[in-house]
Amino acid sequence: MTHLKSERELEIMARGGHILALTHEHLRTLVRPGISTKELDDATEHFIRSHEGATPAFKGMYGFPGSACISVNEEIVHGIPSAKRILHDGDLVKLDVGVKLEGYFTDASITVGVGTVSAEMQRLMDTTKAALEAGIAAALVGNHIGDIGAAIWGVVGPAGYTVADDLVGHYVGSKLHGDPQVPNKGKPKRGPKLLPGLTIAIEPMVNIGGSATRTLSDKWTIVTADGSRSAHFEHTIAVTPAGPRILTRAA
Repeated sequence: MTHLKSERELEIMARGGHILALTHEHLRTLVRPGISTKELDDATEHFIRSHEGATPAFKGMYGFPGSACISVNEEIVHGIPSAKRILHDGDLVKLDVGVKLEGYFTDASITVGVGTVSAEMQRLMDTTKAALEAGIAAALVGNHIGDIGAAIWGVVGPAGYTVADDLVGHYVGSKLHGDPQVPNKGKPKRGPKLLPGLTIAIEPMVNIGGSATRTLSDKWTIVTADGSRSAHFEHTIAVTPAGPRILTRAA
């Protein structure tokens, strides 16, 4: 059964989410041509642990070796940080980070252009971010999970992009992942109803090419099957009577 959060629990998650948002702001300043994804991962762990009681949620989770999932270009999610993976001008780097604080998890991702990116890549990022905002706006008490997916697809489809097959948002709170899943395509008024206190991660993963994916031999990194580039934005949000509350924001 999905755990609905009390105000006290939401405040803990909001504090963890604030640390996560500050982590993203810090990482954004470090992204540049020539830096390795391992250096960004080290910075993630150091920054999160510099806040009392906070730990990187991904480190060791399901055996994952890094503190952040760092995915570049055609890599959609779950990229393993490496000293050998160097960022280059024009790359898109996805920085997916989780924070655990006082037993509660928050999860968020941003996509950052490295150096100077093309207008096409900027449009992909802008569309994915707009899709996230549309999905969040649909997370209203009395709506359904399908309303979120329909809102996301209502931005992505008309832009001529696809959403990654088999990759979805999810419940997050006392555990990092759980039900309900939050697909990036859906039908209004379908799926579980959104109740006050529900906390979920909404995360459109948008491809410039086809929707098919495959997993690399490292058993973690998921890439677009056709090698096209992908963008990923994510927030942890709470469904409340006053409307959706973004828990992973800096302000």
